[in-house]
Amino acid sequence: MRFLFICLLIAWAVFQTSMAQARDTEYRLKIDEVLRSPDYQQRVGSDVAFYFAGQKAPGTDQTFGEYVTNKKTNSAGKSDQDACRWAMLSALLELRERATKMGGDAVTNIVSYYKKQTVSSETEYVCHAGAIIAGVALKGTVVKLKK
Repeated sequence: MRFLFICLLIAWAVFQTSMAQARDTEYRLKIDEVLRSPDYQQRVGSDVAFYFAGQKAPGTDQTFGEYVTNKKTNSAGKSDQDACRWAMLSALLELRERATKMGGDAVTNIVSYYKKQTVSSETEYVCHAGAIIAGVALKGTVVKLKK
C-alpha cells in the first residue's frame, strides 16, 4: 500500500510539473510602459527611432531589410508582466543594435511576431509567459531616415 501511495505521489508531482512547464499565457501589454521606463532610457537611448505598425514615420533614404528578434527572459521570481517588459526591452535593444550595425537610424513597421503570427498595433505588443520563461518576438524594417 505504501508503495502505491509513493507511486501516486510521484505521478502527481510529475503531472503538476509538466502542467506548470506547459503554461503559455498570452499578454497584450502597453508599448508605452516600456518606452517610458528608466531602463529603456538608460539602455536603449534615442539614437535609433522606433515606429510601430500604423505609426507615421518620416520618409526614408535607404532601407536595409526586415529583421526579426525573438527574446526570452527568465520569469522566475517576477510577475509575468515584469518579465514581459524585460523581454520587450531586450527585443528593442536587439533591433537597435541591428539598425546601428547596418547604418540605420530607425526601425519602422514594428509588429509582434510570436511564433510567426503577426499582430500589428501602435500601442500594444504581444508577450507569452510560461512557468519559467517569458518571450517577445518583434519584426521590423531597418531604415535610414531622410534628414
